[in-house]
Amino acid sequence: MNLLGRSTVSAISRFSVPELSELPDDIRQRIVDVQHKSGFVPNVFLALARRPDEFRAFFAYHDALMDKPGGLSKAEREMIVVATSALNRCQYCVVAHGAILRIRARNPLLADQVATNYLKADLSDRERALLRFACKVATESHAIDEIDFAAMRTQGFDDEDIWDATAITAFFALSNRMANVTAMRPNDEFYLLGRVPKDGR
Repeated sequence: MNLLGRSTVSAISRFSVPELSELPDDIRQRIVDVQHKSGFVPNVFLALARRPDEFRAFFAYHDALMDKPGGLSKAEREMIVVATSALNRCQYCVVAHGAILRIRARNPLLADQVATNYLKADLSDRERALLRFACKVATESHAIDEIDFAAMRTQGFDDEDIWDATAITAFFALSNRMANVTAMRPNDEFYLLGRVPKDGR
């Protein structure tokens, strides 16, 4: 069976990708739910499904970081992912989360700007401070000090926000490396999401 319309296994990952019928019920249901919500299945779900325990742990932590209420908006969380994934040269995460950022921010230009050079992106001082902190965590976490915390607090971020920014950066460092080594291919659908209004206007 051709799983959920995919063309070839090699188009998704260097590693084998299981068929939907082979998966545990909970993982199969999550994939079906994602397909119903999005209209397609992001390839990360298929690529990671080959190891069910790791799939569950990965998405549990993802959901805890990205879907929780808190001081960081959903758009700000996606900005962190796009900016730090660009530093890690992760095509999958830049493309996939760039699409989500366009939708969350309701801005078709922002994701490309952030992925290329967040310092020149159309960002608020708060957003720029957030990405400056996250990018330092991504590249020089050993050098984070009280000056970095003070710069975040000046922009209204509290300790929980700083923890979230750090954890998102760290989690996606894992995701970036898995996507890069597996040669995970971004779904074609991601490229137009958030660029063209759904009503065609």
